[in-house]
Amino acid sequence: MSGSLSTSKNNPDLPAGGGTERRTVFLLAHTGRPAAVRSAERVVQGLLRSGIGVRILREEAADLPVPAPVEVVEEGESATAGCELIVVLGGDGTLLRGAEFARASGVPMLGVNLGRVGFLAEAERDDLDKVVDRVVTRAYEVEERMTLDVLVRADGRVVHTDWALNEASVEKAARERMLEVVIEVDGRPVSAFGCDGVVCATPTGSTAYAFSAGGPVVWPEVEALLMVPISAHALFAKPLVTSPASVLAVEVQTTTLQGVLWCDGRRTVPLPPGARVEVRRGEVPVRLARLHHALFTDRLVAKFALPVGGWRGAPR
Repeated sequence: MSGSLSTSKNNPDLPAGGGTERRTVFLLAHTGRPAAVRSAERVVQGLLRSGIGVRILREEAADLPVPAPVEVVEEGESATAGCELIVVLGGDGTLLRGAEFARASGVPMLGVNLGRVGFLAEAERDDLDKVVDRVVTRAYEVEERMTLDVLVRADGRVVHTDWALNEASVEKAARERMLEVVIEVDGRPVSAFGCDGVVCATPTGSTAYAFSAGGPVVWPEVEALLMVPISAHALFAKPLVTSPASVLAVEVQTTTLQGVLWCDGRRTVPLPPGARVEVRRGEVPVRLARLHHALFTDRLVAKFALPVGGWRGAPR
């Protein structure tokens, strides 16, 4: 489910309180930013003082002030083994990188926003002490977010598989010409047009690239898939919201130039003319740690600084 909650104290995947088990947190930071380095040092010191082990990647160790007790590991499938949380410090790109570790391991991710919007983040840089305290006392809940499974076919063969938390976007590779595509839902054609691309998104991704392309904002607890054309030259090129059981497809016309597939803006593969991209609900969700029960409406208003002056509310 895209928004199911489970209390950490009752979650069998998390260590129970009161035991003598070794608690470990995996820390991921945008070490290219001084603010992230300072924040990481603060979080590391706070966790170590509370007796919680910290693990970081070797590639980041050189840029972080790493005390002796910190465990340094190589990047790979075992990097988060035995950890109870992945704490991520950075902007949207770093948070999406953290989501890759979270999906692969099943370990919940707790994001601290050091960037601009940060819808995936649960806290801001001014909340670092609160974050440490909540981790130490296990005062958080775990929410599952829907993902996308992505499949690319060329000449009838599957040539690439991928996944995304926010979106999978089919885009033109050449600036000078539009990409000619046919979009499909559940095995039936919907429309053909020239465009800059098509975004297929989750509710989580509705506030990311799909939002910039003119798509609707979808509340995280709504289970749905989105398809949003980008700058399409067509009479009917509206955003579509489908069932979570639907299969979306974007076919690159054989008469057009090469396209490109982007997954969460991080992983990319070229799409030759005639390629077909299929997007469906992912089998593996990403688990996010939540510190409070703020309504998504309030989060939306706060993140986008929306004007709400003059609101009176329902009569009491």
